[in-house]
Amino acid sequence: QGNMAFAGKYEFEGDENYDDFVKKIGLPSDKIEMGRNCKIVTEVVQNGNDFTWTQHFPGGRTTTNTFTIDKEADMETMGGKKFKATVKMENGKIVAEFPNYRHTAEICGGKLVEISTASGVVYKRTSKKIA
Repeated sequence: QGNMAFAGKYEFEGDENYDDFVKKIGLPSDKIEMGRNCKIVTEVVQNGNDFTWTQHFPGGRTTTNTFTIDKEADMETMGGKKFKATVKMENGKIVAEFPNYRHTAEICGGKLVEISTASGVVYKRTSKKIA
């Protein structure tokens, strides 16, 4: 596909339905507080269908998922659980089935828009491009 649109660094700008969503997926309350309005910086390195997707949390903690479109990869959830998933590309969106939620990411108007859906609760996070 050669779509290099995802590469860059994005800083958290806003979200919707955070509390409902993290309760649905069973995040512990200390993690819920830590993540609320958290200025997460998402860094995406893209080389064709190969991605390295890193989230930098305030305080120096990072989570990195490395994956190739349409190939099974070892991934980690928001809560730090390890699992295997096959990440797909659908209509320019990255789609991953996490153990208890479906996650999509797309670039929309220069912003990174991520949507996670768990049992009918839709969590939307928007990040602005900073590099």
